Amino acid sequence: MEIDKAITECDDRRLKTKYSNAIYVIQRTLALYSIEEVAFSFNGGKDSTVLLHLLRAGYFLHKGEKSCSNGDVKDFPIRTIYFESPSAFPEINSFTYDTATTYGLQLDIIRSDFKSGLEALLNAKPIKAIFLGVRMGDPTAVGQEQFSPSSLGWPPFMRVNPILDWSYRDVWAFLLTCKIPYCSLYDQGYTSIGSIYDTVPNALLCINKSSGSKEVFRPAYLLSDGRLERAGRVKKLPSSVSGHNPAVINGLDNVDLHKSSLLTASAIAVGDEILFGTVEDQIGPSLCRKLHSFGWLVSQTAVVRNDIDSVAEEVERRQSTDDMVFIYGGVGPLHSDVTTAGVAKAFGVRLAPDEEFEEYLRHLIGDQCTGDRNEMALLPEGITELLHHEKLIVPLIKCKNVIILTATNALELDEEWNCLIELMRSDDVLLMMQSFVSKHLTTNLTDVEIARPLSKLCLEFPDLYIGCHRKSRKEPLILYFKGKDKDRIESAIEALNKKFCPGAFVEINSS
Repeated sequence: MEIDKAITECDDRRLKTKYSNAIYVIQRTLALYSIEEVAFSFNGGKDSTVLLHLLRAGYFLHKGEKSCSNGDVKDFPIRTIYFESPSAFPEINSFTYDTATTYGLQLDIIRSDFKSGLEALLNAKPIKAIFLGVRMGDPTAVGQEQFSPSSLGWPPFMRVNPILDWSYRDVWAFLLTCKIPYCSLYDQGYTSIGSIYDTVPNALLCINKSSGSKEVFRPAYLLSDGRLERAGRVKKLPSSVSGHNPAVINGLDNVDLHKSSLLTASAIAVGDEILFGTVEDQIGPSLCRKLHSFGWLVSQTAVVRNDIDSVAEEVERRQSTDDMVFIYGGVGPLHSDVTTAGVAKAFGVRLAPDEEFEEYLRHLIGDQCTGDRNEMALLPEGITELLHHEKLIVPLIKCKNVIILTATNALELDEEWNCLIELMRSDDVLLMMQSFVSKHLTTNLTDVEIARPLSKLCLEFPDLYIGCHRKSRKEPLILYFKGKDKDRIESAIEALNKKFCPGAFVEINSS
């Protein structure tokens, strides 16, 4: 199978683990039930597309490689249920029927409501278990496990959820790694697709800044924060009623989402000494605070080994998903200074002498710069821009959306950062975004008491960052609400308070 081969050959260990676990659930189901007793609910979305191809792989692995070696990919015997709705996107319907033709799906098309349609199907067919593309975070996932009997009041069947523990990132890693076709709406900025009345492109993926032009969106797989996957699920009036398509999501309209949209950055530290624990990283936390003060979201910080491939892999991964990448450590003449080589490899270019940079180095280190070529002056060819500032001894290095910092501590970072801000503000590269606002609450409630209400609150307010921590296990729980809109934070806190007795939460100083 091409799916199993693609996963086996990839380097993503997390994806391999998720795949293996999902295949185990599928094979276990196929061992418990006959092929006539199982079905698969397909809706054309990304999650059910992932599940379709997991089922294809799982079925052929279950039957045995030898017996299936001559099998046609169209011999997919698992009954497939499709609930066709007049409010579905045309692209979803087209993708569903094209997929059915390509993979020989036995479609049972139901045009009534979900519950009554399912009842009729189960009365007519011997179906005992249904594979569903439910993931944690979905509204219907609350209380479910990989094997969960249907809810009270529904026709009896076993709900099988092979990708229940998959994240948004896992879904896209699987689709892209296996080169699986998916619905074209995802390339137009849609990140979670419902009906034409409650779904718009995710404003966090909007890339054009001019108010008069048509909005353009990045593809769904470039959404850096999977928690905001459902930010495009809104209440949208049909155009036939309103004459336009105003969108509202729990008090937040699409315009507000665009205004408070995030630019994302990541920070990569290069150094075995940090991984060994012999040196504490001072730059990473300081850089996160500086970016946060500019209204940027830091999507990830990482520490990698002094190894060209390790640097290249991390830079390639982050530069494709973040607006800006900052990398520090590993810059210099030593054998362990591999940062520029790693950046060059990430962009698929070679290192080449940069005469301008070499001249700076000659003034800096004088006679120590021997020979015809200074290896420290080898920079990624064709993508390097030197950022000059009178307060910097040598210019900063910018390779497309990657900034190479030379600072070795927080004080040096302060100096480089101030220069960088002056240089990049004029070019509108490091934009000053709307500032974050935050509020902190404390409570004596236990983690168990607050877990489910807090999870639901996160779904109700997908534009906010809602988290919690303790200073120690014996101290009260501290909750934080962070976002770009103070009124939204107040609304979220008000909604949380309504779920508990008065006085359960006390606001504290955010410092």
